[in-house]
Amino acid sequence: MKLTDFKLAAFDMDSTLINIECIDEVAGAAGRKAEVAAITEAAMRGEITDFKDSLRRRLALLKGVPASALEDVYAQRLQINPGVEKTVAAFKAAGIKLLLVSGGFTFFSDRVAKRLGFDFARANVLEIEDGLLTGKLVTQAWGDIVDGEEKKKMLLQTAAQLGFQPNQTIAIGDGANDLPMMLVAGLSVAYYAKPKVRGQAMIQINQGGMDELLGHFQTSL
Repeated sequence: MKLTDFKLAAFDMDSTLINIECIDEVAGAAGRKAEVAAITEAAMRGEITDFKDSLRRRLALLKGVPASALEDVYAQRLQINPGVEKTVAAFKAAGIKLLLVSGGFTFFSDRVAKRLGFDFARANVLEIEDGLLTGKLVTQAWGDIVDGEEKKKMLLQTAAQLGFQPNQTIAIGDGANDLPMMLVAGLSVAYYAKPKVRGQAMIQINQGGMDELLGHFQTSL
């Protein structure tokens, strides 16, 4: 393979581009990290098949958390994963457009997308009233929750919008909700992924940084 064979790359955010599951860290401000993290883990492993329901359950546990907790998580906990910046730079140099698709929140995804120079991003919008999380999301034109089907739809729509075929796309993720987009992409990459995801991906990265992926191409450009 050559990187120039591909035109669009879609990345999950939490535990893929970044080192944390943002919702778990925000829950820590309410003293409910363990409870929320357990649901997150089950959803990512595919043990909870309804991602939307799992997210609504977790969101409800965040009701009343100060919105300032979001900034604290971003500033103090969130880091870009090793090798991500090198991988993104190589993709951009090869002319590949970059899409961030996250079942997480725009508070984080917009910042991460801007920081890494992504072209497109889609995530959920947290509802905030009087400086507190309401435990709900804001409905957008496309819906309210980015689940696996929405990730797949966004990948295919963005490719079509740019005039690219699905086989010219790359999808990179770690959780069960990434599988729908991974299964329609020309190349699927499991990054430190759950067993269910590793078993269906074309490439697995289980050690080193994300830039290990570049070794699967004839050249990094």
